[in-house]
Amino acid sequence: MKRGYEVTRNPHLNKGMAFTLEERQQLNIHGLLPPCFLSQDVQVLRILVNFERQTSDLDRGLFITIHDRGHIATMLKSWPEDAIRAIVVTDGERILGLGDLGCYGMGIPVGKLALYTACGGMKPQECLPVILDVGTDNEELLKDPLYIGLRHKRVRGQAYNDLLDEFMQAVTFRYGMNCLIQFEDFANANAFRLLNKYRNKYCTFNDDIQGTAAVAVAGLLAALRITENKLSDHTILFQGAGEAALGIANLIIMAMQKEGTPEQEAIKKIWMVDSKGLIVKERSSLTTEKERFAHKHDEMKNLEDIVRAIKPTVLIGVAAIGGAFTKQILKDMASFNKQPIIFALSNPTSKAECSAEQCYQMTEGRGIFASGSPFDPVTLPSGRTFYPGQGNNAYVFPGVALGVVSCGLRYISEEIFLTTAEVIAQQVSKKHLEEGRLYPPLVTIRDVSLKIAVKIAEQAYSNKTASFYPEPEDKEAFIRSQVYSTDYDSFVVDSYVWPEEAMKIQTGNL
Repeated sequence: MKRGYEVTRNPHLNKGMAFTLEERQQLNIHGLLPPCFLSQDVQVLRILVNFERQTSDLDRGLFITIHDRGHIATMLKSWPEDAIRAIVVTDGERILGLGDLGCYGMGIPVGKLALYTACGGMKPQECLPVILDVGTDNEELLKDPLYIGLRHKRVRGQAYNDLLDEFMQAVTFRYGMNCLIQFEDFANANAFRLLNKYRNKYCTFNDDIQGTAAVAVAGLLAALRITENKLSDHTILFQGAGEAALGIANLIIMAMQKEGTPEQEAIKKIWMVDSKGLIVKERSSLTTEKERFAHKHDEMKNLEDIVRAIKPTVLIGVAAIGGAFTKQILKDMASFNKQPIIFALSNPTSKAECSAEQCYQMTEGRGIFASGSPFDPVTLPSGRTFYPGQGNNAYVFPGVALGVVSCGLRYISEEIFLTTAEVIAQQVSKKHLEEGRLYPPLVTIRDVSLKIAVKIAEQAYSNKTASFYPEPEDKEAFIRSQVYSTDYDSFVVDSYVWPEEAMKIQTGNL
């Protein structure tokens, strides 16, 4: 066991001013700390105060550039921790609501991994945030003399692909095939391509595609308990046809198939609107992903007209176009639906398709609403108060990560995200539904994450995809044993006796 100055320099051991007098004496660190004793709660308060004083979002992480090809394995050795079980990586090209942030995108993997720990219980020392800096197309950043990243346009094509291939190989060579690699905030074209390329080779997933899908489908499954019918009974219209929309749509199809609906019939129930209007068969130059949801119909561009023509029972906004769900659209949804389901999932709040208040007012309180941004409770003239649910991906990826790394999954199937959606929906009580909530309260997110992880582990051992054996009999107890605890360990040895005179001196009783 380390003693003396080494203890105060080791972040895994150092408790700062929370060391008791006995611990300071036994560890030979008495005198190396101020004489005051602070509880862990007071230390948390001090951290929060210092955090609020920060003027920059930049935090620690591993910066890998396009010019580091051939040396990524060596760079990984620079990271101080050897046992990494989860990585969040971005290239900073499509930061939600902010666009191309280049090297400033580091805040995204840092923040996501903080939620891995806070919401899922992943050990922070086993998490690694990474940014792949391939340049930026953001002219303001390129002209900014204080910009910290590469000062050239984004590198694309084969050089980009080679960088990603080397990164994936280097990570798994150093940390093992069980190391979870979460892709975050890549541009649409790269996001789908890289997911399809790596999903069956590595333990990886894309949160913007699959995480968003799981949380949206969880909300839909909860809404079905209000409408009292099946998902396949609904017609769904998406405002947006990017990563989020396509990810949600594909998981909806899987959920409908689980109900017994054939795949092609499920596809026919889903419509999409992109920047050019309604996606239809006659449209030229459709991507493979969009083409799947192109149906025979006249071309239309105006969303209000499209809603009237399609008459959806579910309207989902994921295009980051603030106010896209106009008062007329909300009224129309209420006119041909007893209980219209309206999800305004775009972030930040300024990009939300409509507010909770607008939805509830225009639908006379009959709308079933969820959003990507938080909204305050809404009280209607009738006196009824609604507490709108926030479809936050934090319900998904921490629990998925905890389950995946705990049982050693090497590949992450789509079934895992449908299972996750089902678990989240099951945590919504009847009382929550009556209040307008489609998601469990955020204060219960650690419990939700645990339940997701346990379910993933049960399925992994059942279908023989887990790699950590022997199989634990009590999966929940096993998962709990993996969860990071923020409580300090005690370093006091009961048999140790400090000289009585010294104790009196230190406590002021001499």
